[in-house]
Amino acid sequence: MSELTFEQMLEDSIKTIHSGEVVEGTVIDVKADEIVLNIGYKADGILPKSEYSNDTSVDLKSVVKVGDTMEVKILKVNDGEGQVALTYKRLAADRGNKRIEEAFNNKEVLKAEVSQVLDGGLSVIVEEVKIFIPASLVSDTYERDLSKYAGQEIEFVVTEYNPKKRRYIGDRRQLVAAEKEVLLKELFERIHEGDVVDGVVKNVTDFGAFIDLGGADGLLHISEMSWGRVEHPKKVFKVGDEVKVLIKEINNNKIALSLKFDDANPWKDAATKFAVGTEVTGKVARMTDFGAFIELEPGVDALLHVSQISKEHVEKPADVLSVGQEVTAKIVDFNEADKKISLSIKAMFAPEVVEKAEEEDADEVAVDIEAVIAAQEAEEAEEAAAEVVEEAPAEETAE
Repeated sequence: MSELTFEQMLEDSIKTIHSGEVVEGTVIDVKADEIVLNIGYKADGILPKSEYSNDTSVDLKSVVKVGDTMEVKILKVNDGEGQVALTYKRLAADRGNKRIEEAFNNKEVLKAEVSQVLDGGLSVIVEEVKIFIPASLVSDTYERDLSKYAGQEIEFVVTEYNPKKRRYIGDRRQLVAAEKEVLLKELFERIHEGDVVDGVVKNVTDFGAFIDLGGADGLLHISEMSWGRVEHPKKVFKVGDEVKVLIKEINNNKIALSLKFDDANPWKDAATKFAVGTEVTGKVARMTDFGAFIELEPGVDALLHVSQISKEHVEKPADVLSVGQEVTAKIVDFNEADKKISLSIKAMFAPEVVEKAEEEDADEVAVDIEAVIAAQEAEEAEEAAAEVVEEAPAEETAE
C-alpha cells in the first residue's frame, strides 16, 4: 500500500458539502452585515444579514457571538469568491412551516409581534415564516388606521396554510369577537339599572357619546349629559376621558347611560325656590316667536311669554331681548309635575299700569281686524264689520 501524500490526507480530512445540505458551524467572526462560520470545509461559510432573518432591524452582534455554534443551510458551495454562501432564515422557515402547519391543523392561538403595517393589513413573523393578517381580519370592527399595531404583540389563528404558494393567512378578528362575548356576558351579570360605573369615552357623535364599560358600550345621549343644556357633546367630552356614569336603562344588549344624578337634580327643591310670586333673575337661553326661555339655573328653564315681556306691546321677543341677557321677572305659574315655570315681567308693575297696557294691546288687535275688513270686497264689508263688532268682546277677553 502506497503512502498518502500530505495533500491527499488533507483532502480526505475535509468533508464534501452540497447545496441544500444542513451543516453545523462555529462562529469565528461577527460583522455588521454578515456572520463568518467555520463549517469544517476548506472555505469559510458566509451568512449575510439578509439570510439570517426577515427582520431587517436585527443587530447581528447582539444575537450571536464568536464561539457560538449554529445550524445553517448551504445555498452555494462557491459564492463566486471562493466562500460558501449560507442561510439561516430558510432553514428556520422550513422548520417554521411545520410549526405553522401544526398550529393550522390544531386551530392553535399563536402570538407574535407585528413586524410591518401594510396598506391592506399586518405582517407578523413566526419562526421566520411571514404570516399576513388582512385588515378585515384584524378586529371585529373596521379600522382605517392600523399604525397603532406597529411593534405590538398580538394573538391570532392561522386560517389558511399553503406552503407551496407561501401563502399563510392569520385571523385576529374571531379572537377579539370571542373575547368580547365573554366580557359582555360578565358585564351583564355584574351591572344593574341604577348602578354607577366607571367607563372610558370611546366615541363622540353629534347626538351623544359612546362609553366603553369594559365589555360593552353604553350610549350617553346629549340629553342625559347634564341637568342643564349641552350645546354639543364634543364641547364636553373627548375620546379617552374617564367618566362615572349612571346605568339608566338596560334593554337587551343596549345600555342607556346618564349623568343626571338625583342628588344634583335642580328640581329637587324647586317648589320652594321657585314658588308662585317669587321674583327671580336669570339669563335668556333661547327665543321663539311666542316667548323667551330663561335659565334660572342649570337644568331649570322658565317661559317668559311674549305677552308678559313688557307693559308695552311686543311683537317678537327678539325685538327687546337677546340671548345671554339677564332679566328679572316674577313667577306666575309653577308646575312641578311637568317641570314648567311661567314668568312675567308685567306682573312686577302696579295693577293699574298692567291693566292700561292690556287695554292698549286690545286696541291694537281691533285696528288689525279693521284693516282686514277694509280689504274685503265692498258688498261684504258691512256684514263682516258687524260680525267683528259682535265678536270683539270675546277676542279682547282672550287677549
